[in-house]
Amino acid sequence: MKKTIRDFDLKNKKVLIRCDFNVPIKDGKIIDDNRIVTSIPTIKHAIDGGSKVILFSHLGRVKTEEDKNKNDLSIVAKRLGELLNKEVLFVPETRGELLETTIDNMSYGDVVLIQNTRYEDLEGKKESGNDEELGKYWASLGDIFINDAFGTAHRAHASNVGIATYLPSGIGFLIEKELKELSLLDNPENPFIVVLGGSKVKDKINVIKNLVNKADKILIGGGMSYTFLKAKGVNIGTSILDEENIDFAKSIIEDYPDKIVLPIDVKVTKEFLNEAPYRVVNVTNILDDEMGLDLGDETIKCFNSILETAKVVFWNGPLGVYEFSNFAEGTKKVLEKASVIPAKVILGGGDIVAASTELGYKDKVTHASTGGGATLEYIEGKQLPGIVAIDDLV
Repeated sequence: MKKTIRDFDLKNKKVLIRCDFNVPIKDGKIIDDNRIVTSIPTIKHAIDGGSKVILFSHLGRVKTEEDKNKNDLSIVAKRLGELLNKEVLFVPETRGELLETTIDNMSYGDVVLIQNTRYEDLEGKKESGNDEELGKYWASLGDIFINDAFGTAHRAHASNVGIATYLPSGIGFLIEKELKELSLLDNPENPFIVVLGGSKVKDKINVIKNLVNKADKILIGGGMSYTFLKAKGVNIGTSILDEENIDFAKSIIEDYPDKIVLPIDVKVTKEFLNEAPYRVVNVTNILDDEMGLDLGDETIKCFNSILETAKVVFWNGPLGVYEFSNFAEGTKKVLEKASVIPAKVILGGGDIVAASTELGYKDKVTHASTGGGATLEYIEGKQLPGIVAIDDLV
């Protein structure tokens, strides 16, 4: 077990917290502040503990000077201050005299947010490359390091692994919760049902390999289902196809014929538009110029009847183009079923969590993970560097 923020005396300490404030921003406004909201318990604990609270986060990718302007964290500092109901100082730099002086002049209980850690990627990828000198410098600013950014736990960056190398370290409440909930999938209670959607098979190969022996059924929808249907010899028209992984799909179907459940019927259209005319057809009746964009009613009934048997459910990826209202029904109706069954339901991966938020089901399931790639790598059975680097509880 890893140390947590509870295991430290924070009074009169400088506590560095790696958060995940990588929020979507459009036209200068934050359009979803969930990642800021979920960081609040850890930050408040550090404030209440009487420490100077020094926050790190990335925002987007920074490859050009233009990216720096677009991914400035000052907007997050403002929103965080509103949520905490106190001023959050903002330092528009990632290192240097202004940063050091600001920290020196803080009172205990104050909070400061440092500029986007990926500004350090502009010259030599020092953040994402876990530059040793940068990690050591950031560590020199504090006494204790707390990692609470599950979304980047699968990456070895200077702002997580780098800092943890040089300071006493623990995890925050968000990561603690993620690890607790995801551990349900280590040895899941049966029946264990997996729901997989999204567009490409290649993104799910290791997930399928790791879960297929644990799962009672794997329900496959979304764009990736057409690669599996193609592997069975079905004409999928112009539907999305991951051609490189047809052989993998074929081998999984052949090796686990009783576990893999594919769509029976789908909504097809000739154009990738919400307003395009569509029809519901059996998967064997897709025309050459048609593409599948959603599940049909029979498939929804089939998936939902299987979900009713579940004790544990893991779901990654939407089951159709949920961004289009005419093609959101499959994702919505299966989410609706998942929200009412007496099972532990875990949503993992950014797209299905985004869909569940938009469709109103995120808070009606057991757990909606804040990690995209980190969640998938955990499910694949991989070690997460950002967690491994944290001190163990002896």
